[in-house]
Amino acid sequence: MTTTHTGPLRTSPSLNALTAPLVERLVADAEALRLAVTTEHGARMIDAGAKVRGSIEAGRRIAEICLGGLGTVTIAPTGPISAWPYSVIVHSADPVLACLGSQYAGWSLADEDGGSDFFALGSGPGRAVAVVEDLYKELGYRDSASAIALVLEGASAPPASVVAKVAEAAGLTASGVTFIYAPTQSMAGSTQVVARVLEVALHKAHTVGFDLHKIVDGIGSAPLSPPHPDFIKAMGRTNDAIIYGGRVQLYVEADAADARQLAEQIPSTTSADHGAPFADIFSRVNGDFYKIDGALFSPAEVIVTSVTTGESFRGGKLMPELVEASFR
Repeated sequence: MTTTHTGPLRTSPSLNALTAPLVERLVADAEALRLAVTTEHGARMIDAGAKVRGSIEAGRRIAEICLGGLGTVTIAPTGPISAWPYSVIVHSADPVLACLGSQYAGWSLADEDGGSDFFALGSGPGRAVAVVEDLYKELGYRDSASAIALVLEGASAPPASVVAKVAEAAGLTASGVTFIYAPTQSMAGSTQVVARVLEVALHKAHTVGFDLHKIVDGIGSAPLSPPHPDFIKAMGRTNDAIIYGGRVQLYVEADAADARQLAEQIPSTTSADHGAPFADIFSRVNGDFYKIDGALFSPAEVIVTSVTTGESFRGGKLMPELVEASFR
């Protein structure tokens, strides 16, 4: 369902202003975090796991950058999956703007000059300045900034054509753009992907047509998946962490009926593809990502609490055995 926002355009807070100190601290601590900071095609590039080792801590920080400075990401031994006790925990008091306005990987970036096969989905606060996605019409939000950051899930820095495209869309020179990139196989890459457990719940709420402005708080957790050098296995583990081990609680200003319905609609159990490790599903569709039922990309279990009535409703279930099968 697509709804055009009809209220006044929201321009505060500035996601990129909130994120700028986080980016600068990442750069300042690059050596300790095992990152590489360079300048290419006029833009600042931060390699967090392609040609360098990177770290889990780097991934945690990158996840907070993805959230536009509106969320916290912690790693703690509080998970429900006993064999893999460490979890990535994500919280935001403004989850719609943090997760959909910033963290969601909604900007398709490809080498339009044809000089390479580069393709990546851009996430992070820079999206809210470029606003090339229709989603921002629904959110009723636009940021303005003299410097932006984008996070890419990939194994190489973007080529000149992508740098130019991003800078032009944001109304900046290349020097005003920072790209942070790490492949899924890396420690930083796998950590920041699992930290999307809350974001996928917000995306699912949007997909089923729930009024996003009624979501007032959110918290999620998922087991920290061990990295794997094989891309398919690494991708399978990060997805399984959320699909079979992820938990989310949303707080909504809605009546009991709407809260109950949302709790029933969000979990991954609503998908016809649910019940097998993600890598197996990916193989079954011959590597065609778009043949996978989109309803699968959701947390395993969801609690929706109505702050209007005080009632909470649950949907879905954890499947520790599938997390174990994927991670081992």
